Amino acid sequence: MVTIAGNGMGAYDFTNVNLDTTTYDKIICDQNFTENAHNILKLKFKDAKEYILQNYNKENILYIVTGSPLFFSAGTLLAKKLPKDEVKIINNTSSKSYLLEKLFISETDVNVVSLHGRTAIDLTTFLVNKYTFVVCDKLSIKRLNEAMAYFKDDSITTTIGYKLGYEDEIIQEVNLFDFPKEKFDLDQPFVLIIQRNFEHKKHVCDDMEFETERGMITKKYKRHLSLQNLDLEPNQLLWDIGAGSGSCGIEAYKRYKTRTHFFEKNETRVEFIKANLTNHYVCDCQLFIGEAQEIYPSLEENPQRIFVGGGGEKVIATLPYLYERLTEDGIMLINAITLKHLSQMIEVLNSANIAYDTHSISLTTYKGKLDLVEPERQLFQLKIYKKTIKES
Repeated sequence: MVTIAGNGMGAYDFTNVNLDTTTYDKIICDQNFTENAHNILKLKFKDAKEYILQNYNKENILYIVTGSPLFFSAGTLLAKKLPKDEVKIINNTSSKSYLLEKLFISETDVNVVSLHGRTAIDLTTFLVNKYTFVVCDKLSIKRLNEAMAYFKDDSITTTIGYKLGYEDEIIQEVNLFDFPKEKFDLDQPFVLIIQRNFEHKKHVCDDMEFETERGMITKKYKRHLSLQNLDLEPNQLLWDIGAGSGSCGIEAYKRYKTRTHFFEKNETRVEFIKANLTNHYVCDCQLFIGEAQEIYPSLEENPQRIFVGGGGEKVIATLPYLYERLTEDGIMLINAITLKHLSQMIEVLNSANIAYDTHSISLTTYKGKLDLVEPERQLFQLKIYKKTIKES
């Protein structure tokens, strides 16, 4: 029989475990625990799992995990591997519950993101609710600053819960963008709760909601069609090449919660992109300034989606390289508004034996009391799928 129990908040000991530990054949815990006895085994999770799976039907085992076994704990992972009649879970206070009680915050107002041992931020939950609870490690402050590089200081309010349950615990507001590193040892356990001080703007934007150089924006209807045609999914990496005002990549984040890398060489447009990223509170994006074809070979992470909205002949020449950079089952969408560029794209893709679908979009809008005709330039789209080739 296996009992999985949390030790609650505080030091790495059994003080908050309300069980008679003498009744167990073996007590298994993490190597950080300070308790010592003849029947205590301090093991890494891999070794603890192996021991428990081999001995659960031979010994009465107590497995003690930090905090709550139901909150980002290996306890539930292990419990699922055991017969239901051979395991029980005894809950304890999690860092989240402990901090929310101290700050008088309702559970319904909070989403949770874990950056402990990971770098990817789940954009479907981050800053979506009024509060975001962040499970941290020593690298998390840096990662959060990168994710909110275009935020103003007053966009969020951050509270740290440092060494919760210890005698020297600290719960106080901190400036995440100017974090007082000298005050906190980030090797010690800590969590953050981030309050969103802004209201999200609507996900589907009008052109006037973006600051832009005249003409350097993918118009609303074409922008919507392009994003739809990219088949975007949450947390995918999108390269927006020839970003212009950044409108496509920004709406991709707002509507689909993608991570976007913007590529733009024109310094005036770059400033518009920066302003738009700030105005729309875009998280976890990067802006690369200069010739795109000279920059993306230096980037290590491959994108799941690529949108080529500009860049000219030099970018067109690198379309086969961009295709290679796509992850398996990735999609590249290329927009062209001139027959010259369209013919160059087709020639380059055909020479590289890259298959593509072609679409032509013609739009005419009518404005004003007289419904004056305002035809838009015809748009050509080439859509490329990078399909996984399965061996027979």
